[in-house]
Amino acid sequence: MDLSSTRAAILGAGNIGCSIASGLQASGIFTPGRTWLTRRRTDKLAPFKEKGYQVTSDNIEAVKAAEVLILCVEPHQLNELLDEISPALKAEKHILISVVSGAKISDIVKKIPPNVPVARAMPNTAIAIRESMTCICSVSTDKKAIDVTKAIFDTVGQTQVIREEQMTSATALCACGIAFFLRAIRAASQGGIEIGFNSQEALAMATQTAKGAASLLGAMHNHPEYEIDRVTTPKGCTISGLNQMEHGGFSSALIKGILTSAEKAEKLY
Repeated sequence: MDLSSTRAAILGAGNIGCSIASGLQASGIFTPGRTWLTRRRTDKLAPFKEKGYQVTSDNIEAVKAAEVLILCVEPHQLNELLDEISPALKAEKHILISVVSGAKISDIVKKIPPNVPVARAMPNTAIAIRESMTCICSVSTDKKAIDVTKAIFDTVGQTQVIREEQMTSATALCACGIAFFLRAIRAASQGGIEIGFNSQEALAMATQTAKGAASLLGAMHNHPEYEIDRVTTPKGCTISGLNQMEHGGFSSALIKGILTSAEKAEKLY
């Protein structure tokens, strides 16, 4: 599929749907004029309408206009949406990409016409600035769905093709995970306030330090412990702080949080 002239519809343009729209616009892969956004409360999409997006509360209108359909509704809304749009779906025209947590491809294909290509994607809200970690999968032997999905999401961050049974885990680690790292940054900034910086200074310093740590791992491809060892000197202040955090259960709490989110994600649909 030539994406340069392809039209996309984001069905259920809430927080993640709007983040996807913003990221795709920034990448240039889908211009606002070729992107339909649907939502019951279209007034909440007014800023996008002003930018030239096609905004509507009519899912059928969007489906008929677009080729790539990105399903972004809440899990409890998915069946109703699929029942609504199924009569308008055409195998030779459409590709469905679901970002609905917990909904398996088998759940989707049984509600739509045969042979419509379906893929799943699990981005996070950093997609709005083209820094998402998006895991994708498809069970079809036809590579069209996975190829198009990867081509789209490669423009708004990094992608990783995984097995479908790993998608729940990807939800916890990547989609929920962005909130975990944000909470860690907030905690670091609060620590900065405790030691004498004002809130703006502390947040800016914590944010850039976290960005530097992530960029360091991405660029050097070293294990985190290798980089930690480089800044922990005998009897130094870094190892003292790390040990105090571990006494407080820092690593254990983060691991347990990821496990809990994965268990919850499994039951969402």
